[in-house]
Amino acid sequence: MKFFRSFLNLFSSDLAIDLGTANTLVYLRGKGVILSEPSVVAISRKDGRSGKILAVGSEAKKMLGTTPAGIEAIRPMKDGVIADFEITQSMLRHFIRKTHHRRIFKPRIIVAVPSGITQVEKKAVREAAEQAGASEVYLIEEPMAAAIGAGLPVTEPAANMIVDIGGGTTEVAIISLAGIVYSKSVRIGGDKMNEAIGLYVRKKYNLYIGERTAENIKHEIGAAYPSDKVETIEVKGRHTVSSLPMAVAIDSEEIRKSIKEQLDTIINTVKSALEQIPPELAADIVTRGIVLTGGGALLRRIDALLREETQLPIHIADNPLMTVAIGSGKALESLDILKEIAIK
Repeated sequence: MKFFRSFLNLFSSDLAIDLGTANTLVYLRGKGVILSEPSVVAISRKDGRSGKILAVGSEAKKMLGTTPAGIEAIRPMKDGVIADFEITQSMLRHFIRKTHHRRIFKPRIIVAVPSGITQVEKKAVREAAEQAGASEVYLIEEPMAAAIGAGLPVTEPAANMIVDIGGGTTEVAIISLAGIVYSKSVRIGGDKMNEAIGLYVRKKYNLYIGERTAENIKHEIGAAYPSDKVETIEVKGRHTVSSLPMAVAIDSEEIRKSIKEQLDTIINTVKSALEQIPPELAADIVTRGIVLTGGGALLRRIDALLREETQLPIHIADNPLMTVAIGSGKALESLDILKEIAIK
């Protein structure tokens, strides 16, 4: 039997894709998450021409902010949806071929999408996946996939609250009986925090820094809630007046304050969700608390901030970066679950 399944897998294996603004993850049925790469594509624009892809994923991300004339590093996803259809299609095709090589038939593909996605955006995702090589395309909402990936009992008649903080969007949802009772998607996430850090450094220190530098600062010393220990990092960039390279020291309290606006938006979205739910479901959340997923869940002390603001138990998923991909993959493994949660 094991040999027979392996033989069939040579022909086709279905995929679940977390097509994120910052990263794309691919789950291969029967194998788990087998790819996690930045959603970045480097293309050539030499001689006025465009379209030649030079690198995709990790190799392309290294080129962000460092490309010479004629080469452009593009992030084709913005705020959780497709901003550049052709580049997204090429990126998807690259990832599908990379994970589905040596197989004859086209795979069925599940793509996780933000809960606030429009019909036009849904159509764009479906078409991009189909033209990239899918035989069939199913869409599921990211908060549902995140809840499944976090191991929440989404089919039970009780409330499960999930907050998925991604690169482009934050998804807040309350789930019961395999359905979303309430959901809200705001186009605030890690990318907006990176932008806020870059803007702060430019205003305070007259220093231009790149996108990757801002992200590194956030990862190294960023925090959502004050700590007794204040950390410092040396930041290098280009002076806005002299245009000369320079370095400054920045501390963690400065970074926390620089991303306060984005954090406040996330907190207000969570509070708004809590105000909308029926009393019976509210009682479940008081007991079970809120589960955080997505890359934003890795921001230090974000659980402490939400605990302070909501007075509820806050739990961070075991593998927050992969939760949506794992949940999408679990739906792929169970057609009964997929039929219940797939969106049109």
